[in-house]
Amino acid sequence: MSDPTTAREAIALVADDFSELPFAEGPLTGDGPIGWPGYAAAHARAADRTGETESVVCGTGTVGGVTAVLVSFEFRFLGGSLGERTGARAAAAHALARERGLPVVVLPATGGSRMHEGMRALLQLQYLARESELTRAAGLPQIAVLRDPTTGGGWATLGAGSDVVLALPGAQVGFAGSRVRPPDADPAAYTAEAQLAHGHLDAIVPHGALRETLGRWLSLLVHPAEGPVAPPYALGATEAPPAASGREAVARARHPDRPRAAAYLDAHFTLREEISGDRCGGVDPGMRCGFGRLPDGRTVAYAAQCGTATRPAGFRTAARLVRLADRLGIPVLTLIDTPGAANDPAAERAGAGTAIADLFAAVASARTPLTSLLIGEGGSGGALALAAPGNTWATPDSYFSVIAPEAATAILKRAPEESATTADQLRLRPRDLVDLGVVRGVVEGAARGLSDPDPPDGPPGSH
Repeated sequence: MSDPTTAREAIALVADDFSELPFAEGPLTGDGPIGWPGYAAAHARAADRTGETESVVCGTGTVGGVTAVLVSFEFRFLGGSLGERTGARAAAAHALARERGLPVVVLPATGGSRMHEGMRALLQLQYLARESELTRAAGLPQIAVLRDPTTGGGWATLGAGSDVVLALPGAQVGFAGSRVRPPDADPAAYTAEAQLAHGHLDAIVPHGALRETLGRWLSLLVHPAEGPVAPPYALGATEAPPAASGREAVARARHPDRPRAAAYLDAHFTLREEISGDRCGGVDPGMRCGFGRLPDGRTVAYAAQCGTATRPAGFRTAARLVRLADRLGIPVLTLIDTPGAANDPAAERAGAGTAIADLFAAVASARTPLTSLLIGEGGSGGALALAAPGNTWATPDSYFSVIAPEAATAILKRAPEESATTADQLRLRPRDLVDLGVVRGVVEGAARGLSDPDPPDGPPGSH
């Protein structure tokens, strides 16, 4: 096992000032709800061996300066399995979190539901899912740190059901435990590393970095900014005159030296943590999503395209980000930069249209304020899906178009050399976008913005 710590050692690894929730169920009698032969004795032996009275330890502690409710599993107690008492303790922890308005941190190390209690144990998964949803509806974040192993119902509820899912290196993670997999199954498929690669968790964090990382996550998720936030200043050659033609606007947006999302994120935030994956089996490195701290200490969520064709997993990850931020009351900043949605056969098989529709829906239904900045290419619906309705801005080296000029030229059966004329006809320059009411304004660089007067109801340095 890559994680040899007990439930209390796991808590000590991440938290200070732990105060345990009191539970006094008494010794188990009668071999449980289905009369499993020897269950009471096995339960007593587990208690003697571990010093615990159940497979989970619950309470409150301080993580990175943030008070949180902690739910930590003891794998040495009947494999960290979920029984009725386990479920009751976890439910009490969630109720306490809602009562005090605290985030929940789950530290699972479990083999799943407890066979000794039959279906009464399996029903705990429904109860725990409901508790998690009630906590989610209360606007409180939930973070899971997967220890070794995290399998079965523990993974399918408290683990995978959390808002942010972290894992320790080498942890065994999967719905199927090691003894119930197909005999020819590749063990590597049931690891934290495999789950990360396929979009099912957000990061793998070494033991030594866990306390700091978890503290950063909690501090970000509980200190939202008051939105809507202003778009970032433009980076790059901001003193250049506006693009004189559509062809020039496209060339500027496609220039290899033009600042990309990473530069804007670095300039805008003092600290960031990112989510990863669409929870449907996919990861798109061309879509970066997460939460960042502004200089004033408040948090903004972000979804940023990185200049590549956005894949279905990228749209789904962005939709997941928007919905999470909306639930937590955190304003969202999106950075638009894509030639369009990926349109290869693999993208179609992965549900490109459905993924784009889901992001449109997430943006349209969000109650938290959204702000968007077009920082490069704005290619068709793949770019528009990330745009905040009524609050989208543009940089001088960007363009937004219903379709790429080259594609439009082909559709119109024009000669390829006529793409420049087509670009002009599409009216895709930043200034055209303002005139058309597509964007609110064109942001300028920081130096100019400091000396220019602010426009009505707009950010510094826009025009």
